Amino acid sequence: MFGIVHFEFFIVAVFLLNITPGPDTAYIVGRSVAQGRGAGLMSALGISAGCCIHSLACAFGLTALLAASATAFTIVKFVGAIYLIYLGVRLIFTKPAADAPAGDARVPSTPKSLRQLFRQGFWTNVLNPKVVLFFVSFFPQFVATSSEHKTFAFLTLGAVFVLMSMVWNSFVAWIAGSVTQRFSGKPTVKRWLDRGVGSAFVGLGIKLATASR
Repeated sequence: MFGIVHFEFFIVAVFLLNITPGPDTAYIVGRSVAQGRGAGLMSALGISAGCCIHSLACAFGLTALLAASATAFTIVKFVGAIYLIYLGVRLIFTKPAADAPAGDARVPSTPKSLRQLFRQGFWTNVLNPKVVLFFVSFFPQFVATSSEHKTFAFLTLGAVFVLMSMVWNSFVAWIAGSVTQRFSGKPTVKRWLDRGVGSAFVGLGIKLATASR
């Protein structure tokens, strides 16, 4: 359909890519640990919305233009890295409410709203230049060069990718939220979970900042 080739290999590859930990997974786990399953699921929805943007950009050639520009790649790379490090530092230094002494100026702010969670998940995905390069290098392998409907082919592959990613990310959010619930009455454990996920964010941000095209 639309000149899509080796579709079964595309499905397998997308599954393997989804289960490989990355910034998106770290963000979903972080939000699930901080606020529970609902927050993780909303974050997963935001990330899926980001994938929709990448799919549209790939289908209409915008991704290829960004990938071809060293300056644009560098800008997106550092903005994305700074954003990940910012999220990580906040997780590391924010104290759980049950663990913060009265009058402590570092008492955490109110839980993030669903809109904020969605927006952060969205930008975590959109500002990752590696996702841009992934779409521009991966998707064309499954579209026949002779196809007269390349745009529809890319959109179809993008829809499948988004759907599979959403299912996997929702599963990750559910599991992480379940683990968090078990430790909800243990603020010390919760604090170390936050620090662990926050450190992963910072590490991913540094790795992204030092990445080359």
